Amino acid sequence: MKKFYGTDCYIQSVGVKNDLEIDGFAITVCAEIGVELHRHRSRSFDEMHNWGDDLSSFDLILALSPASQRRALDLTACYHLEVEYWPVLDPTGLGEGREDRLRSYRQTRDMIVERLIDRWGPPRS
Repeated sequence: MKKFYGTDCYIQSVGVKNDLEIDGFAITVCAEIGVELHRHRSRSFDEMHNWGDDLSSFDLILALSPASQRRALDLTACYHLEVEYWPVLDPTGLGEGREDRLRSYRQTRDMIVERLIDRWGPPRS
């Protein structure tokens, strides 16, 4: 999102759980479009709260899985905060070889890019 829309908004990447390292296939396919993830670290909703990021300071949560949507809705029940669910393909474990797996990750990446453009328009960068 930052790559496409700059720093006009404050963005946090959060999941239901912390997997610590970003998947190498995700790093590879995002690098293909100029998005660097190799230094990115995932965090959970609980860690975000523990680090002082208050959900009430956000306007929108984009959930990419049913589990993250449920968790976001549970956590935001008392906030005026929009939660959108964007169903995308979970590419983990798909494909027999490296190229098949990369194809699945590219498909997911492209689904997310398409949703971003549908929601906020063409990239500014």
